[in-house]
Amino acid sequence: MKAIVINAYGNEDVVNYVDVERPEPKADEVLVKVRVAGVNPFAKRRLCLIDWKIRNGAGERLGLKLPIFLGGEIAGTIEKIGSDIRDFKEGDAVYGIVTSGGYAEYAIAKIGEIAPKPQSLDFENAAAIPLGALTAWQAMFDLANLSSGQTILITAASGGVGSLAVQIAKAKGAFVIGMASGRNEAFVRDLGADKFVDYTKQNFEEVVKDVDVVFDTVGGGTFEKAFQTLKPGGFLVTAVQFPSAETAREFGVHAARVYCKPNVEQLTAIGKLVDEGKLTAHVSTVLPLAEVKKALQLSESGRTRGKIVLQIGI
Repeated sequence: MKAIVINAYGNEDVVNYVDVERPEPKADEVLVKVRVAGVNPFAKRRLCLIDWKIRNGAGERLGLKLPIFLGGEIAGTIEKIGSDIRDFKEGDAVYGIVTSGGYAEYAIAKIGEIAPKPQSLDFENAAAIPLGALTAWQAMFDLANLSSGQTILITAASGGVGSLAVQIAKAKGAFVIGMASGRNEAFVRDLGADKFVDYTKQNFEEVVKDVDVVFDTVGGGTFEKAFQTLKPGGFLVTAVQFPSAETAREFGVHAARVYCKPNVEQLTAIGKLVDEGKLTAHVSTVLPLAEVKKALQLSESGRTRGKIVLQIGI
């Protein structure tokens, strides 16, 4: 089968499109025929470690051993099930996140990593959902305890994670402030944002005040300034930064970093929002697996709207 593997760390030159032996599932695993894989810019602990940050050296810092099979987000059909599997059967359409090897014609998934694919989505759009939606869900609800009627500021609201966060927060009854560049205003408002902030024309920390929650996927100066937008006791949760407890105390707020974890119950709830028409995937670019280097370059640029996906199987 075809797969994407790195044997060294570095730029896109270390990414190899190769033939490897098809894996076999263990008793508690399933073999998924991958139809589409999602491309993501960030890395999360040892689980869901993915894409260009691993390639650039994050894998080494986290103790991963080469060779590394890239890819953590998939949509496809179950090809083979392990002897202990009872909840799935061969041919079932699924989506979810895997520990590694998602950029391949076949991938191993453990029970707890995948859920039934939303019925209203094709594989292309289904692959754009799991990792970003789970990250947003766990950030906003598990960590920040966002509830109906509260106000949330979502940075990078037009991005792969932010665009899902806007829709999920709105579906749960929050007042959503979406931040992006002006060229994305119509897109972000169409997602359901109640208010839009163009960071290229406004100092967002001066125009946004007293929000209950900030969900940040930008980091750097944006993350640091976001503390100024929170009300006392508010919560800043980030997918890309390591928050300082001292800074949080200075502003009288809470801060945490989200680490996405597989969660079947949450994936199922997310799928329900999709099938109810409250959550839509936004795929910006579709490329074949053989063009993975181009996909990673686009992801690393941070300039895409919505999600990049790799078409793998029919």
